[in-house]
Amino acid sequence: MAWTPLHAKIHRTIRSRHLFERNYRLLIAVSGGQDSLCLIKLLLDLESKWGWDLGIAHCDHRWRSDSQANAHHVENLAKTWGISFYLETAIAPVNSEAAARDWRYQALSAIAKANNYQYIVTGHTASDRAETLLYNLIRGTGADGLQALTWQRPLTTGIMLVRPLLEITRTQTEQFCQEFKLPIWEDSTNQDLQYARNRIRQELLPYLRVNFNPQVESALAQTAELLQAEVEYLEKAAQQLREEAMSSGIGDEKDFLTRLLPLRLNRRVLQKAPLALQRRVMRQVLQQILTDAPSFEHIEKLTALIIAPNRSQTDPFPGGAIAQVEGDWIWLK
Repeated sequence: MAWTPLHAKIHRTIRSRHLFERNYRLLIAVSGGQDSLCLIKLLLDLESKWGWDLGIAHCDHRWRSDSQANAHHVENLAKTWGISFYLETAIAPVNSEAAARDWRYQALSAIAKANNYQYIVTGHTASDRAETLLYNLIRGTGADGLQALTWQRPLTTGIMLVRPLLEITRTQTEQFCQEFKLPIWEDSTNQDLQYARNRIRQELLPYLRVNFNPQVESALAQTAELLQAEVEYLEKAAQQLREEAMSSGIGDEKDFLTRLLPLRLNRRVLQKAPLALQRRVMRQVLQQILTDAPSFEHIEKLTALIIAPNRSQTDPFPGGAIAQVEGDWIWLK
């Protein structure tokens, strides 16, 4: 096996970030594209050092005429490498990016659970992280959206989603595949400019590289990495503040009574906190009562009640809930 700087980098990343434990079963999501082939090759080469048991999963969305041939291509690679192969095919074509992503993670989770894999591993790169940051920024988002694509997160009970390539760019995965002559399956949908992400990849990022920063993908990925740590800190701080605001003044039986009472927040507790934490508390509260993610407008009108006059109230939130000020308290009814 040829040991390249990329092998060394991924080995160090896995160890320093504690992405995987030794001797665990890893299910690798392989589309056949350059990123996933780079990923599986790296993990195969590291397998003996870590004692992993690797498997390959491929999800056929049925939205391309060559999708079945693509699946056969990945299956043949798995056979060549002597790895277990799992295929999930959509019953009907999945035609939107969001629907495809949801279906894919559900399919991967089901395969992992049925076959006792503790980790699902995907080939998302620094380039994907940069594209996601730009995509969410353009649509409008806070720090949470800008730090999307984290190194790891739980998918279901006992199954962790891990992305080991988040410091590797798409240019690097392409060079790696060329070096090892890996048979890349070119996905024609990646060239379809009707998808916003493809326009970012094919048009916006090249423009930014030429006119602003040749290393723009790495720079944006580093920004996402910094934001991830800050978001984690702020979320924990907001959770502590929310718990204090919800339980303040209830007394010794506060944990029991809090579950029985309508949702309420102590304004005096919240008024001492910075605006950033106030907003996060309100977002966490709204996540409990709304079926969809709260918008900026929803969060702002609830935050405004922290210093609003007594008896102030909001117009109804989606689903009909209303927030009202009663003395030191904001009630959601």
